[in-house]
Parts: sequence; C-alpha cells; structure tokens
Amino acid sequence: MINDKFHDECGIMGAYLSSNKLNCSSYLYYGLYALQHRGQESAGISVNKEGKIQSHKDVGLVSDVFKGDVLKQLKGNIGIGHVRYSTSGEDGVTNAQPLTVNHSSGQIALAHNGNLINDGALRNMLEDSGVVFQTTIDTEVMVNILARGLRHGMIEAIQRMVEILKGAYAVVITVGDKLVGIRDPFGLRPLCLGKRDDDYFLASESCALDAIGAELVRDIEPGEIVVIDDNGLTSYGQNNWVKKKACIFEQIYFARPDSIMDETSVYAARHKAGRILAKESPVDADIVIGVPDSGVPAAIGYAEASGIPYGVGLIKNKYIGRTFIQPNQQLREEGVRIKLNPLRDTIEGKRVVIIDDSIVRGTTSKRLVSILRQAGAKEVHFRVTSPPVSHTCHFGIDTPRRKYLIGAKKSVEEIRQILESDTLAYISLEGLTESVDGRTTFCRACFDGEYPMEVPVLKSNE
Repeated sequence: MINDKFHDECGIMGAYLSSNKLNCSSYLYYGLYALQHRGQESAGISVNKEGKIQSHKDVGLVSDVFKGDVLKQLKGNIGIGHVRYSTSGEDGVTNAQPLTVNHSSGQIALAHNGNLINDGALRNMLEDSGVVFQTTIDTEVMVNILARGLRHGMIEAIQRMVEILKGAYAVVITVGDKLVGIRDPFGLRPLCLGKRDDDYFLASESCALDAIGAELVRDIEPGEIVVIDDNGLTSYGQNNWVKKKACIFEQIYFARPDSIMDETSVYAARHKAGRILAKESPVDADIVIGVPDSGVPAAIGYAEASGIPYGVGLIKNKYIGRTFIQPNQQLREEGVRIKLNPLRDTIEGKRVVIIDDSIVRGTTSKRLVSILRQAGAKEVHFRVTSPPVSHTCHFGIDTPRRKYLIGAKKSVEEIRQILESDTLAYISLEGLTESVDGRTTFCRACFDGEYPMEVPVLKSNE
C-alpha cells in the first residue's frame, strides 16, 4: 500500500504492582494490545523482579510476539512495554524495545516514544568516550546517558539526561525497585497515569488503562518525572520547563477515539471538528461518509451539523496492518481497495461528502475518489478535518520530506484537480484549534511551520 498517512513512532506502557508476589506481564500485554495502532513492527516487554530484569521482544504484532508460555515466564511486579513503528533507525529485532543495559549497581530497562533532534551529536560524543552501540535508534543514546549519570543518584541522573536531550519524548524506565515515567518539557509526546487499587500504570493513551481496568488519574505534565516505588508516587520537575506544546496530530489521527488525551476526549474533538467543518465548508449532498477509522467521528459531526444523512460508505479490512507487501505493481496500486472497499448500496447515484483526517501526498485521497466514482457516486465532495499539511515533523512522527507533501506545493484548487473531486475543502487552523477546546496549547508546526524548538535546516526542495 502507498504510505500516504503520518505514522506515530511508538506506544509505551509501564506497570507497578504493589505486591512483589504478583506478575505484571499480563497487564503490559493487554495494555500494548490496546496501543497496537501506534506501532506494528515490533513489540517487547521487560519485567523487573527485585532489580533483576528479564525481557522478551521480537518483530511482529503483540499477539505474535507473546505466544505460548512467554508471558508466564516473564515474572516480576514492575515492568515496561513497547510497540514500535520505526522512524529513527532501521526496523528489526535489534532495534526493538525496551532496551536493557547493565551498570555497576544493577540493570536498567528503558522504552521511548518520540525522536531526538540531537541524536547524532550525542551518539558521536558517547562513541568518542568509548561507548559501543548495538542499535541505530536514539533510545540507546538515552539509556547510555542515563547509565553514565547514575553515580549521582537516579533523579539527578534523569534530570541531567533531560537537560542535554533535544526533541520529543515520553519515556518509561524500570531500575532497582522503581518505575519511572518522563515527559519532554514541551509535552509533545503523550503519557498518562492510571491506578487500580494500589497498583500504578503509565501509558501513551488512556485506552490502554481501560483495557486493564485501571482508572485514568491524569496526564503526566510536560517536563515532569514521576517515580513509583514502595512509597507510592513522587513527582519531580525539570529545570528546563517551557510552555506546553502537545502534538495536535494525536487528536486528529494517531490516538484511538476512545482515549482521553491532555484532558480532551479524542472522539469529542474529532466530532466537533466535523461540525465546524460543516459550517465552514457546506455543500449540497445526499450522504456523508467517513474514511475509517479516524474520519468517522468527524463524518458523524459533519452530518449532524449539515443535516445531510450519515452513512457507512467504506468498509475497512480490519486484518491489514499499516504495512503489508503486494507482489506486483498492479496490486500495489490497488492497495487502497484492499484496505477500504466501497459499499455500493450507500453510494450509488448519490452526491457523496467524504470526510478524512488529512491529505499527505494525495495518492490515497485520489484513489478514494476514484473508488467512489466506480461505485456509482454522482458527485464526490472531499472534506478534510485538518488544514493542508505543509511542513515536515521532526518530533517522532514519520512524515515525508516537504517536497512530497502535496499541501506544501499545491493550492487547494490544484489539489482538487489532482484528486478529481467535485469540491475540496480543509478545516481552518482556527477551526481545528477550536475543536480541541483550547484547554492546552498544541504544536501545529506541520501546518504553520512554527516549531517549538530549533529544528534541522532542510533545503527548500526537501
């Protein structure tokens, strides 16, 4: 399938069970299962029993990696887990997480979601001091910096690590008798805290907490370090706290609609975006359909606000992951149809409004328009619940170079012509911001180019 969507790098999970007689691996398994949409290339779990860490990780889906008696063999009341979609480094089991290292006073296991901008400089510095790297991912840079600073004590070592990291990250760590969670000073990548009785959990999204029967307590704050041990939860700040800039694409596309993220219901935000889009860009039509899954709540909102009936127009094959391989060019071109098939009874003879969350390269959107016309749509009106994507992300989201972003090079009318739709309209940046209620401030750099920190300079055609 043509890769025409943004992809998040990872999902992370942490568990601390109050009784050291209990095993946390099953909790981590179900939590990672709920986070599978955030990464489908590899999965891993590390458990900590009295300071000794045992890990299992491999390429594949969570259900494939943890077959048979694997979970029963992972014994410990503290643990972390990870699902991966690679942006930094190559794929494969070597780069699967969590990563575990030995140091003078024990073992550390660390899992990370995000991307370091200064990974190359830090890696060179560590190599010059004698560190030999086993992987090509920036997570190994983080765990080595942390291990080198542990002689100053764990909290100071973490604070020193954070001071020299530049980029976006949410991190879970287990070391000694502790579970640690860290969120970058901007809060670009998500991390939340959950509790069930006396047990604590950390996760990229609240849907992972729901999967294990835990209650969402709150989001980890930007720049916050939480340490969970026998004394309960202790929170520490960082010296380089800055204004919160959570990733707005989590609300638009990455997060599951049943998650609560940065105090906002993802479903409600998408539904509201659809209503706003209907007011900003109305059209005469017979049916409103959404592109599964993230476009559906917005389509329902658009239908309610416009008075046009909502219908199911595209059926998604649930058994195809984000990456699958077709044996020849013809099947590659048919990749969208393999994943999304039109429901002719809903579409035929109708003026159709199709709602999607974004247009990146435009190839998938063009194919969708073609599919709807082949299914008998009389008109196709494309509506998008994000503004034109015109800038590359540097913070842990797999985005094409700017020269491949159709929104960076073409006007809305030019894109409409390429898609061959009857009309095309995007939500305004103001409308998108309104849809997330404004209770937090967001990084919107993929739309407006205003990055929260200095980023690598690319040539104009990159």
